Amino acid sequence: MIQPLGQLAELPVDGRQSETALKVARGTARLLHAHGYCVVSELPLASGRRADLVALGRDGAIWIVEIKSSVADFRADQKWMDYRMHCDRLFFATTVEVPCEIFPPDTGLIVADAFGAQIVCEAPEHKLHAATRRSMMLSIARAAALRLQSLADPMGPYQGEL
Repeated sequence: MIQPLGQLAELPVDGRQSETALKVARGTARLLHAHGYCVVSELPLASGRRADLVALGRDGAIWIVEIKSSVADFRADQKWMDYRMHCDRLFFATTVEVPCEIFPPDTGLIVADAFGAQIVCEAPEHKLHAATRRSMMLSIARAAALRLQSLADPMGPYQGEL
């Protein structure tokens, strides 16, 4: 169904995230926006991984935020180390209930809820190679454009590309 002009379609939820993770993602995206970043969620990376949040700054800086909704979630998933090669800074985002001590000291930490977030620990910077930055910026731009187009035309041919 085509949405009438002036009426926005709802973003589809892919079902992989828990309710807690969705709330942390929303609050974290608001924080990143306040810092001048645009955010794309669930972005496929060249390594075959999928980053929870990828943020692009006005200066071209790229941050990746890995969301962990519980201690068990963190312990069960060690793929986050692969994300370093795709960003200038790597953060974890979690809730206030998850102890901060479980997260690696060489990453940043964001504590969030559904309404906002705070950077508790800054992430160390490790600048991307120019070719990787270009590739990431193109991935972010394509994902954002395809998602926007799919909202404008939900029956369009690009659903498999999202």
